[in-house]
Amino acid sequence: MSVEVITIILVLITFATYTGIGWWSRVRDTSNFYVAGQGVPTLANGAAIAADWMSAASFISMAGLVAFLGYDGTIYLMGWTGGYVLLALLLAPYLRKFGKFTVPDFIGDRFYSSSARAVAAVATIFISLTYISGQMRGVGIVFSRYLQVDIVIGVLIGMAIVGFFALLGGMKGVTWTQAIQYFVIIIAFLIPAFAISFQLTGNPIPQLALTSSDIIDRLGQIQVDLGMTEYMVPFTDLSMINVFMVTLALMAGTAGLPHVIVRFYTVKSVRAARWSAVWAIIFIGLLYLTAPAVGAFAKYNLIDTIADQPLEEVQNIEWVSKWETTGLLQLDDVNGDGVVNFTGGEDNEVFIDGDIIVLSTPEVANLAPFIIALVAAGGLAAALSTASGLLITMTSAVSHDIYYRIFNKEASESQRLRVGRITLLIALAIAAYVGINPPGFAGEVVALAFGLGAASLFPVILLGIFDKRMNKEGAIAGIVTGLGFTLIMIGAMLSQSILGTDEPILDSFFGINAQGVGVVGMVLNFVVSFIVSRMTPEPPKDIQELIENVRAPEIDE
Repeated sequence: MSVEVITIILVLITFATYTGIGWWSRVRDTSNFYVAGQGVPTLANGAAIAADWMSAASFISMAGLVAFLGYDGTIYLMGWTGGYVLLALLLAPYLRKFGKFTVPDFIGDRFYSSSARAVAAVATIFISLTYISGQMRGVGIVFSRYLQVDIVIGVLIGMAIVGFFALLGGMKGVTWTQAIQYFVIIIAFLIPAFAISFQLTGNPIPQLALTSSDIIDRLGQIQVDLGMTEYMVPFTDLSMINVFMVTLALMAGTAGLPHVIVRFYTVKSVRAARWSAVWAIIFIGLLYLTAPAVGAFAKYNLIDTIADQPLEEVQNIEWVSKWETTGLLQLDDVNGDGVVNFTGGEDNEVFIDGDIIVLSTPEVANLAPFIIALVAAGGLAAALSTASGLLITMTSAVSHDIYYRIFNKEASESQRLRVGRITLLIALAIAAYVGINPPGFAGEVVALAFGLGAASLFPVILLGIFDKRMNKEGAIAGIVTGLGFTLIMIGAMLSQSILGTDEPILDSFFGINAQGVGVVGMVLNFVVSFIVSRMTPEPPKDIQELIENVRAPEIDE
């Protein structure tokens, strides 16, 4: 059987499993739809958090970013892993103890204000929409390759499947599905990593192969010989200020991501939330500690396979011709010499979308068809798991935090679910559009969502827990300032892809790029929140006592 047939069979088997879980755990009330009835075991919730976390950006795009950015690409590893530790230790237990469904719920009750809840819900929608757009791109790439269709058709197919799984089971179905998807993701990532590591270095353990062999030296020398920058030279694609700012934005943004925070509401207790975080860190670490090796191995294999080879021979390679069909890989004999020039200069003749690196690596390395199919199933699982969680988070922001808590407090369960599902369909359509017209790699698009989270929700959540004097006026002013500034900056810097302008309205903000500008928004949020809260009346005594209680440690439950 061909790779495509094996892939379709494996994907159908995994989808049937996900569908069965979704049907088994289908919901008829909002508690199960939004937080799974708070009845998920810690190990399963840890796996679900890891799957939610390891989105298409992690599985498909992060190794590609490391492959193409080299040293500078490690900002994504540092930012996302460091940020999760920050979230798990600093915020998650307190938010679970507060005991609300969603992040806007926490902000609305902590700051005793429907306006604060509404502003937080709007921030949640912007963050989630940006994040899910990267997932739709990842799903589209997988379908476009293995169904041999254009990327646009691939994204539309992915949109329909993501919507189906999210509509079927709500958060309860999504949580149990994600627990299974984690194991699909990690197996699909590690098996080819072991195989290509052994193939290139003779050592099957990627981390040891990367550090103890000469593969990095060989890769660096090949890049220099071809006119590219040496692989491990720092600050070549990103300036030092951007390496710092993007890393910080990813860290702080992690702690402000509503679809990850809501995971800690799906367990029974604060203790269970802590253990879920521990399991999640272990599960996440398995992939994140392997991604740098996969990126380096993939880059080496790719260059070694096609650079300086006869163009006709390269185009006849099966994986090259199939990826060319998707439009994500293009070979153009610019100088007409019939040889593939893979360089870093103007004479480069290889145009490759960084998001195909992980998916194409097993084919480039001539691994078994089953492993190639397994990677495709893993990529879909990664994108589907996060996309489904994001959609539930968005629908809860609209139907629970805005429609029910502000506009129609008498709304029935069925009315709220109907509003949530309509919201889900609208969000899917917007995400699909951005997935078809992305402003960057899937990982770069997702990084924008982290910047928005850092600029809007993180400061208010942190101050809401640790600053009793923080009041509703400060929270609202801070979120509006941070979110508004960051949205304007991102829109100006990426105006070519977002607004269709001929040139970017703004190249950078004092040297800071779109992925890092959220840190400036975060600082503005902290400053404005602090100043406004000190210039306005302090919170009611019962709110201050509530915060004291939330911060009090609990030994056991």
